[in-house]
Amino acid sequence: MMDRRRFLLNCGKSLLLIPASALSARAAAPSESETVSLFLSGDVMTGRGIDQVLPHQSDPRLYERWVTDARRYLELAQSANGPFPERVDFAYPWGDVLDELDRAKPDVRIINLETSITDSDDFQPNKGIHYRMHPGNVPCIKAAGIDCCVLANNHVLDWGMAGLEDTLASLQKARMKTAGAGSTASDARAPAVIRIGRKGRVLVFAFASRSAGVPRNWAATESRPGVSYLPDMSLKTARRIGSRVTSSKQPGDIVVASIHWGSNWGYDVPRQQRTFARALIDEAGVDVVHGHSSHHPKGIEVYNGRPILYGCGDFLNDYEGISGYEEYRGDLTLMYLVTMQPASGRLVRFEMVPFRIRQFRLNRASADDARWLVTTMDRECGRFGSRVELSNNRLTLVSGQAA
Repeated sequence: MMDRRRFLLNCGKSLLLIPASALSARAAAPSESETVSLFLSGDVMTGRGIDQVLPHQSDPRLYERWVTDARRYLELAQSANGPFPERVDFAYPWGDVLDELDRAKPDVRIINLETSITDSDDFQPNKGIHYRMHPGNVPCIKAAGIDCCVLANNHVLDWGMAGLEDTLASLQKARMKTAGAGSTASDARAPAVIRIGRKGRVLVFAFASRSAGVPRNWAATESRPGVSYLPDMSLKTARRIGSRVTSSKQPGDIVVASIHWGSNWGYDVPRQQRTFARALIDEAGVDVVHGHSSHHPKGIEVYNGRPILYGCGDFLNDYEGISGYEEYRGDLTLMYLVTMQPASGRLVRFEMVPFRIRQFRLNRASADDARWLVTTMDRECGRFGSRVELSNNRLTLVSGQAA
């Protein structure tokens, strides 16, 4: 029998996202108590160069082909954008984002933490890049009030199984939830459960894909730590995920599927990703698809009233002064503020706030940079039937239709 949601979609295209400012008289905007707001980000890479400016520094030795000392990334950033402050605190990398978080007051804050938190020296010999942050710098993540760190990515095991165990222990000690990695397969596949008082819960399931450079042997087993590995993007896999969602989801819960997938550069969204993301909504009961791995923001689709972020872009990295791929403006980044209605699981509002990474710090984007982002995002989201507008240096996803 055809899924009722699919049947309704096939009856004709309908407006899926209606911002509060554009609601018709026959549909009142949900009150704040009737919605759940999420802050989502792409890759947060606080290791390597950024680790070297924080209060505690890891051993700077690296095992990369061209760079053997993490302090070299600091030198490159200084050559591009000038000297750093003599001393920085744990909150420093977040910069102007902290004011925006205070303004928006999201109910839940979720990042893809793309670094190992460890003092282990057991580096992965077959990887060209190794990210680690000193365990003493965990307050840096805490400074932004992060609720959940997604760990299903291609850097969490850069420093071996011991590094992963250290990462899990450090975040647990700091009382931050994790998703997508664990001491066993059961732990890695279990959702992070975030309670929001009387509003209900947000469940975060996380997955790592080979398409993002995650080795298959990083998959957790019942006898070995690792990540929640996505074997493929088939309908069968979506339904298998659906059975796990069903066993955890309660009425009013918002379910986020956070996926590390795809290449670092380029705006193309493979058909396989799009089909799988839709299947997660139709077959698995997912409300938000949170995709990451791309080093720049990619298009956003609103499908059956649910947002699909195909690539959030890096949120924080140490790439300043490194040439290549300038046309993608990897120094520009977006914080995603997504408001959902738990009663229906549908999207209410979708805002993006632009920033520029400079001196390993997130700074408010200039008017010119914001215009570049809105032009780019309007073009890319337009492929999925959505429009993006700019107002007061903020981007708003105005509407979306299922294709």
